[in-house]
Amino acid sequence: MSPGAAAALLEPAVLNAFAERCDLIAAPVLDDFTTARAEATLADIELLVTSWGCPPLDARALDAAPLLRAVVHMAGSIRGHVTEACWERGIEVSSAAAANALPVAEYTLAMILLAGKAVLERAADYRRARRPDDWLRTPPNVGNYRKTVGVLSASLVGRRVIELLRPHDFTVLLHDPYVDREEAAALGASAVGIRELFERSDIVTVHTPLLPATRGLVSRDLLTGMRPNSTLINTARGAVLDQDALTELLADRRLRAVLDVTDPEALPPGNPLWKCDNALITPHLAGSQGNEWLRLADLALAEVERWIAGDGFAHPVRRETLEFIA
Repeated sequence: MSPGAAAALLEPAVLNAFAERCDLIAAPVLDDFTTARAEATLADIELLVTSWGCPPLDARALDAAPLLRAVVHMAGSIRGHVTEACWERGIEVSSAAAANALPVAEYTLAMILLAGKAVLERAADYRRARRPDDWLRTPPNVGNYRKTVGVLSASLVGRRVIELLRPHDFTVLLHDPYVDREEAAALGASAVGIRELFERSDIVTVHTPLLPATRGLVSRDLLTGMRPNSTLINTARGAVLDQDALTELLADRRLRAVLDVTDPEALPPGNPLWKCDNALITPHLAGSQGNEWLRLADLALAEVERWIAGDGFAHPVRRETLEFIA
């Protein structure tokens, strides 16, 4: 992992916990597998704990690690470092994506509830007016009772969002081409086509991974079909949606948006999205940060324990699922 990731994740208590479970090599963190020091370290490794900034585990790196049998990734996506060579050599892989999904889902739930109450714009109006609000004249479209929330993709995050929505009085729609009506109903949602999702929802929340097939998936056509004054939330990747079209619709005050991700990150200072006061733009903060890193460490420690005991990973990454995950 990168030195920055190591400083954030590997607190002394976490390192001590790993050392209690296995023989922990007391070497500086590896962020380059091509150096002589890295190759000497990898020679004795059976299990590798990785995180953000891990270089690719390609054939050269694996040649230097003949004893390597498993990788525990203390973060979400493994796309950047687990290569085909890992699967060819039968290396087991685990990811903390499930732990990282929870704060993203919590952020999404918070933004859904705030959007339903029109909190951001009403707070701005209150700051400008600086006088009591006539709450009995609140428009009937403000509030969270019987609103319709559309969830795009039953990813780990999308599923957690649906779970967190259950105690609330929402109608939940789901579009995912790999989830049928029965599975959607079991999750607590109604399966619909993607166009219907955008046309019927008061709030659409995007959780699809960025893949070649999903780049630009949220098109101008779908955005234009959203209800007036509805809200789009994106915590996935900026390139999943047509950002230029969204910017135009925001400028015309057709929609509202909550964007934790943009394309690129961060937006250039002169990007017109910054001028849209009906868009809340946050700096990709929905995922694990601060004390939430401890949840990633706890999951990684539990996976190491299971692997040592021969019980297999609770959160394995399968080669055949790489086409569908972030």
